[in-house]
Amino acid sequence: MTALYLKKDRERPVLRGHPWIFSGAVERSEGDINEVGVADVFDYKKNWLARGLYNPKSQLVVRLLTWKKDPIDREFFIRQLKRAVDFRGAYFSPATDAYRIVNGEGDFLPGLIVDRYGDYLVCQLFTAGIELFKDDIIAALTELTQPSGIYERSEGRVRREEGLTDSVGALAGEAPPELITIQENSHKLLVDIRAGQKTGFFLDQRDNRAFLATLAHDKSVLNCCSYTGGFSVYAFTAGAKGVVTFDSSHPALEIAEKNLELNGVAETKRELIKGDAFAYLKESDQTFDVIVLDPPSLAHKRSDVDAATGGYKFLNMHALKRLNPGGTLLTFSCSQHLPADLFQKVVFGAAVDAGRKATILARLGAPPDHPVSLHHPEGEYLKGLALRVLD
Repeated sequence: MTALYLKKDRERPVLRGHPWIFSGAVERSEGDINEVGVADVFDYKKNWLARGLYNPKSQLVVRLLTWKKDPIDREFFIRQLKRAVDFRGAYFSPATDAYRIVNGEGDFLPGLIVDRYGDYLVCQLFTAGIELFKDDIIAALTELTQPSGIYERSEGRVRREEGLTDSVGALAGEAPPELITIQENSHKLLVDIRAGQKTGFFLDQRDNRAFLATLAHDKSVLNCCSYTGGFSVYAFTAGAKGVVTFDSSHPALEIAEKNLELNGVAETKRELIKGDAFAYLKESDQTFDVIVLDPPSLAHKRSDVDAATGGYKFLNMHALKRLNPGGTLLTFSCSQHLPADLFQKVVFGAAVDAGRKATILARLGAPPDHPVSLHHPEGEYLKGLALRVLD
């Protein structure tokens, strides 16, 4: 086991429960300092503080798992995963069989994401430390949830920063079919967990789709950056008089059309458009009663924030121009590095430039199966505003 001793006055975040320790906070290390594994963290006076997973190749050198002297082993992961699974099992009704089971730091398991899609689980293991316990985690998930299969979608920038390559494929049980049919608030939706965005679907927008349904009756709706059409399905089933489903991905729109058909939307009512959202919102002269604006992240790292604010302002300004008087904009950012207060300022600037007066109807975010640790506010990546324009 590795022991890390922090520099003087660098222990306060650890004592307050923050799960991240960067290499710059470490004064010295002892033990297996060149190996990924479990590490104990001490202050500069050698007082024990916490225990976590250590990666000497990463700037984020330790991700803390416990502030007690618990062994980090299979039994530890069984306890942590059972707590997460039991909470979701008590929260969801049979009307929804797709949700997040583990949300990284929000479930005090940094580096691990687990989503349920019907009888299948999809896992993302982002860190070298959590990768070390992959077999224990998969065995625990199998025991606790008894899925038909567990599929891995461990890929992307974080793994590369951890010194890991991408890992995609079946981990246990049956390989998933090309498309899985899930149920969300009694709506049927097709999900591609093999090649879709994130783990296959944007489960974090579930409550916001339900919120749209309260606004959509007899309204014209634009679902911009629609992915596979979840917002469109909710709008149509709530009685929208028309919905434009717009995205840049042809494969996503193909699934969106299947989702509309699966939920009884007549072919004559389906209007799906492929294109660039920036160009469409700027050049279109069509107006709507409700617009959903849910673009992909424009700030993948902290240095992207300045450029991202310009992109978000452009999209929101032109979306606001496309709203009918009294219309509603549901606008989102999933950029972790763009805080909620800055996002609101950007949208405010967009409203000023668009010449529209607006009120905030609601602040929107992720549902309870995507918990955010009170000690790790950086985990609150999804933020949204429901705005009503007055003129």
